[in-house]
Amino acid sequence: MAEEAKPEIVLLAGRFLSTLQNERGSSPHTMRAYERELHSFAAYLVQTFGAGVQIKRVEHQHIRAYLGTLYEKGLSKASAARALAAIRSWFKWLARSGYVEQSPAALVATPKLPKHLPRVPTIEQMNRAVDGVTEDFAAWPERDRLIFELLYGCGIRNAELVGIDLKDIHWANEAILVRGKGRKERYVPLGDAAAQALRAYLPQRETRLQAARKQTEALLLNAKLRGNGRLTTRSVGRIVKTLAIANGLPAEVHPHTLRHAFGTHMLEEGADLRAIQELLGHERLSTTQRYTQLTVGQVAEVYDRTHPRAK
Repeated sequence: MAEEAKPEIVLLAGRFLSTLQNERGSSPHTMRAYERELHSFAAYLVQTFGAGVQIKRVEHQHIRAYLGTLYEKGLSKASAARALAAIRSWFKWLARSGYVEQSPAALVATPKLPKHLPRVPTIEQMNRAVDGVTEDFAAWPERDRLIFELLYGCGIRNAELVGIDLKDIHWANEAILVRGKGRKERYVPLGDAAAQALRAYLPQRETRLQAARKQTEALLLNAKLRGNGRLTTRSVGRIVKTLAIANGLPAEVHPHTLRHAFGTHMLEEGADLRAIQELLGHERLSTTQRYTQLTVGQVAEVYDRTHPRAK
């Protein structure tokens, strides 16, 4: 369909998605989620009000009605909340760009979600899992041990992990440059255990590349060097789950669980909450509180122990 023949709603959704990708540097995962949610909402508006529906005519009741259709389809409150978050972002952009006077989505309450986070393994469980990455369960033990050491030892995201290139390893400073959400860069410490795992892995990486006569800057490689050789987030998820189950961790463990464990265990060992925030790459301290599964009492205890005006 030619662009000029598309309904206004669809065109504006496309322009917002282009802005997300080109100006804000949103991750591929975020782009897919926003594209799915906004195209679904735009299709609902066109189906309900016709192809000529104008964005200025959309009111908060219409958004609530759309969320109602999601519930009727059997979607969860979490799914409805994700859809509403995408719609809110879209209308904020529409308001800033002058397409609407104000966002009707601001009047729609977010569905109340159960406060559930994956159970964080204990320090002993995590040490046992990392030490248990052996040939008995791992397809490439040296690489897979490095994956665990970086996810748990550095607290980085799955997407940050697979995006690491060789040049991002700064041995002299004992740090790794990672690129987070919105292409924001930060350095995370390269601990002794992670450095040891890295030194064990790098010669094997080089040997496999030479045998395949390939070159790549990617740090973590897929075993068969498919495509550009870079390991994918999906593969990391499978590796972590397989090795976690093999070493007695719950079946729901995934790469982000190791990130939760990183923050939680650092706090348990006395790390400052602000330092954990910096290491995790969070813009807001409230996000760090959630990721580390802290209670209000724990946060208050950290404040009382560390803030100069609290003493």
